[in-house]
Amino acid sequence: MSSLLIGGIGVGGLFVLILLGVNVMVALGTVGALGLAAIVGTTGATAMLGTVFFDTTHSFHFSVIPLFLLMGFFAMRAGLGEDLFEATTRWFGNLRGGLAISTTLGAAAFGAASGSSVGTATVFTKLALPQMLSRGYDKSLASASIAIAGTLAVMIPPSALVVVYGILTDSSIGSLLIAGFIPGIVFAIILCGAIWITVWRKPELAPIEVQTFTLREKLSSLRLAGPLVLIIILIVSGLYLGIFTPTEAGGVGAFTTLILAVIRHRGFKGVELKKTLLETIQTSAMIFGILICALVFSKFLALSGVANTVGGYLVGLDVNRWVIVLLVSLIYLALGMMMDAPALLAITLPITHPVMMDLGFDPIWFGIYVVLLVEIGAVTPPVGINCFVVQSASEGRVKLEEVFKGLVPFVLAGFAMLILLCVFPQIALFLPETMR
Repeated sequence: MSSLLIGGIGVGGLFVLILLGVNVMVALGTVGALGLAAIVGTTGATAMLGTVFFDTTHSFHFSVIPLFLLMGFFAMRAGLGEDLFEATTRWFGNLRGGLAISTTLGAAAFGAASGSSVGTATVFTKLALPQMLSRGYDKSLASASIAIAGTLAVMIPPSALVVVYGILTDSSIGSLLIAGFIPGIVFAIILCGAIWITVWRKPELAPIEVQTFTLREKLSSLRLAGPLVLIIILIVSGLYLGIFTPTEAGGVGAFTTLILAVIRHRGFKGVELKKTLLETIQTSAMIFGILICALVFSKFLALSGVANTVGGYLVGLDVNRWVIVLLVSLIYLALGMMMDAPALLAITLPITHPVMMDLGFDPIWFGIYVVLLVEIGAVTPPVGINCFVVQSASEGRVKLEEVFKGLVPFVLAGFAMLILLCVFPQIALFLPETMR
């Protein structure tokens, strides 16, 4: 049996296992290990597996993931989400759709501290959804705006998903983190525009807030957002100026958010240090497991020739390279409806990344583009993990179908952002190109 045929059977088997509900990490590792054994023999496969496990777990680059996750959990314990929502509500809450806009802006800023799409969606569901519903907001608009706002967390640094992309493609993690800063802000503005257009067309979806705040009250609210702004400036400027590495940035961010949490709770008791560390370890272990198994599967694809064959076919097509980009985008959007982001990157990047590099695209630009793609998938059915998170955290206030129903304008806003990245790639590349 030829290696290429073994590779084709392995890829087909992987998707069958995923559709049967087998854990993605288990599916990747099992297919990759069995495939390697079929191609190079049991002894050779065992040696390769040992190398992958050692090279992955002792890599300095991987240490950034638990530090960013720890920073996010400390940010939640510090109540930064509550402070941000209060500040943005005072400035924008009296506009039509103002609470939804405040949620989007607050989530964008909080995402810069948490780096977690799911965590941001959870926090702002508990904070913003009850307030929007009590003020007469449409359930679909309110819940969908929170679900899509959560995706901003993986665009604005720090972002664990961007780190995953950097590790899988051997790209500069520092450049990738910085590259997401401007696209994240632009996407937040586009989402706010989508909310404004939606409520302008259908005013009944979002009543105008009667409560108003004086300029003094608005200015005083800025002190609430001050600590988080300090953290963002510290991390982004430190990475941009080359003062510290991504791992050091994670350490600085985690320590700073810990101090804020201790100050807020006047001691360590409210920080729930043991629980926070356990959650960080569990989440890190899950991501590490997916990455290790993905690298095993990637070696299998490379040795079988599947990656080169598919990549060569796509590159050899007599079409404009943007047609290939469209094809790759459709694949990511389709698969993003069925699996979570780290698993999707792990399965697809061994094939799509070399193709995009052969077509002359910048790896940093493609990283931001593909992260945005998989995050759009995170809000689209049938999986749409952010939508499930919002529905679950709503404590029965909204149904899942109501969340999905309100997503149409926001998914369109996501497509608009993808087009902007294609037309103006410097949105993602300007800061990395000017880094020291």
